[in-house]
Amino acid sequence: MSAATRAEVCVVACAEAFRGDGEILAAGIGGAVTVLAARLARLTFEPDLITHDGVCLLTGDVPPLGESPEVVEGWLPFRDHLWLTLRGRRHVMLGASQIDRYGNTNISCIGDWERPRSQLLGVRGAPGNTVCDPTSYWIPRHSRRVFVPRVDMVSGVGYDRAAAAGPGASRFHDLRRVVTNLAVLDFATPDGSMRLASVHPGVTVEEVVANTGFDLAVPEGEVPETRAPTAEELRVIRDVLDPKDLRAREVPQ
Repeated sequence: MSAATRAEVCVVACAEAFRGDGEILAAGIGGAVTVLAARLARLTFEPDLITHDGVCLLTGDVPPLGESPEVVEGWLPFRDHLWLTLRGRRHVMLGASQIDRYGNTNISCIGDWERPRSQLLGVRGAPGNTVCDPTSYWIPRHSRRVFVPRVDMVSGVGYDRAAAAGPGASRFHDLRRVVTNLAVLDFATPDGSMRLASVHPGVTVEEVVANTGFDLAVPEGEVPETRAPTAEELRVIRDVLDPKDLRAREVPQ
């Protein structure tokens, strides 16, 4: 079997965000890589995860990208989806147009809110997701345009703002990890600021730092390399979940 591509390393790094979650809804909505990650985790090391079709069906099987499930375990209308979200029964992996060192994210607009240069998705469900549920992020292009000193508008709540808002916002606030095409980052620091956890094969620490627009916490000593997929994980990704190689569209190599 050929060596893992960068896209496959990213899929596994995103899947690792769901390790230990158990029987909760794993929602990858930041692109093909996040959907693959949730499904890969369920098929390998986290079999109790609940997955869905991206709309309203809970899937009994784990279909390839772009195909409908053959086994449906339940119907998840929007009101029930909200019930899971508000009770911490959902781990979502989101995208972000901007993210700062404390994990505040922006998917709403670029520029001043009253007269933005670009209108994006809007805040949508990001505040509720980040305050009530485990949340991770997938950023396919790590750059200073995305990793900014201050987001133009807060859509998803970071560690500093959750702490400032008090127990109502911080009690269930849990940002797990940020995976990019260059590295894995987390918030395992005393003040909840972003830390470089690992670099992907072929990427240097200097490259990550140069593409980050704020002071990134870098551990002393050698930064570990993001783990490579196992042979079984590669088989599942390539032959079962994504035989059309849609992952390469997000992370070309």
